[in-house]
Amino acid sequence: MSKLGSESSFLPRLQPLVFLGKLTLTPLCFLLLSACAGAPKAPDWVTGTKAAAYPDEQFLIGVGQADSRPEAEERAYAAVSRIFRAEVTSQSQDWESYLTLEKKGDVQTERKLVVDTMTKVSTDKLLENVKVAETWKDANTGLYSALAVMDRRVARLLLTSRIAELDEGIAHDVKESRAAADKLVKIRGLRRAIRTHIARDTYNGDLRVVSGGRGVPSQYSVPGLTRELEKFLHESLVLTVEVRGDQAQAVRQAIMEGLVREGLPVTARNSQLASGEVGNADLLIRGEAHIWPIEVPDLKFRYVRWCADFVVLSQGDQRVVASVARSGREGHLTYPEASNRALKSLQQDVSSALATTLAEHIYGDPPSDSTPASAACPKS
Repeated sequence: MSKLGSESSFLPRLQPLVFLGKLTLTPLCFLLLSACAGAPKAPDWVTGTKAAAYPDEQFLIGVGQADSRPEAEERAYAAVSRIFRAEVTSQSQDWESYLTLEKKGDVQTERKLVVDTMTKVSTDKLLENVKVAETWKDANTGLYSALAVMDRRVARLLLTSRIAELDEGIAHDVKESRAAADKLVKIRGLRRAIRTHIARDTYNGDLRVVSGGRGVPSQYSVPGLTRELEKFLHESLVLTVEVRGDQAQAVRQAIMEGLVREGLPVTARNSQLASGEVGNADLLIRGEAHIWPIEVPDLKFRYVRWCADFVVLSQGDQRVVASVARSGREGHLTYPEASNRALKSLQQDVSSALATTLAEHIYGDPPSDSTPASAACPKS
């Protein structure tokens, strides 16, 4: 009895120990299992280039990552935009002939400017249909990821509708240009059609991106329309330059070269026409230039002043359609050197201003300087 009693008295003391052990081990096991499971798994679009929920045949996707969610979303939008920029850049070679005609100089720089502009024009509208579908934050690094998606079907409908509108505008401008008797109407119509076609090419490139390489063929092309415009400018438009005054031949030559850089054909008339006579020129550039020494209280340098006044007259009514007035002062150790500097300044300023002004008139662009030019040269 004493033995059984001792065992009975022992068992109750063991039970609390076992019970306490269960309370302690169960949470521990739970923590161990959680540690084994690890952090939430990153989505497939974070670890790879695909998103199973947004298949390639239905969606375009872009992924952005940053330290903040708003910046990650912005980068995701930019990633979608870059897809379209690559297509615009690849086709911009077709615009080079027009860019060369439009702006003689660094065609690569001009092409980049046009690509940037057209990419913004097209993608700004398309990006209205892009949405951020998912975001995810890496618990270990704190880095945010965002997934931007574009529905290809919606984008196709938007782009095909816009291309149809542009095709209608191009066809109208080309038809009007070819039927016009007025030379400036013809030039402006062709140039407008070319510029519209560059926009059309951009949208069509976007359409190829969202449609797996399929675009809408066009009846015209930028190179073809550019050749037509260039041919007409060189064969049909006659510009004449007349200069009176000091260094007339050198000033005339500089003006002619400036016009050629703008892609405008020009002839020079050496003899002065009768007052008010324009001859066979479609546009006559007529003006005077003067260079003269001036007295300035300077013991070291000698100074000369220069001025130039020019007008552009239209054929027929001989109306003044544009004017340019420029003046300046140059100095050097001797009067001849100062005069040479003055001539160079005169040539650069006047030729550049006339080329820009005349091109704006011929192409129908708003004038870059709408302030009326007052006479620069003294009357006497």
